[in-house]
Amino acid sequence: QVQLVESGGGLVQAGGSLRLSCAASGRTFSSYAMGWFRQARGKEREFAAAINPSGVSTYYADSVKGRFTIYRDNANNILYLRMNNLKPEDTAVYYCAAGPGIILATTPDEYSDWGQGTQVTVSS
Repeated sequence: QVQLVESGGGLVQAGGSLRLSCAASGRTFSSYAMGWFRQARGKEREFAAAINPSGVSTYYADSVKGRFTIYRDNANNILYLRMNNLKPEDTAVYYCAAGPGIILATTPDEYSDWGQGTQVTVSS
């Protein structure tokens, strides 16, 4: 099991950028595949990006491809999501998730551990 704490959310104008961080506890972070999901008010949680344990492979939802970058620092147990050219429709609570033994999973049920979320609001 791994504990996750997100940070870096906030209010930004359309076209702006943010970088989210997800600090993980435990010595096994480098063995977990990781993902970022988001949930807008009144909507279901949706996949945004995933990365394999080594950080070599990544996968993105079409809605964020080319604008968001997921990467990780296994030496310091931190997952990141760099978000550029933000749009109002990116407004949501963003969650990081960890999953042992999975590869670039895109559904919430495949992840075992979740952070508490961080709010991202993009104004038009």
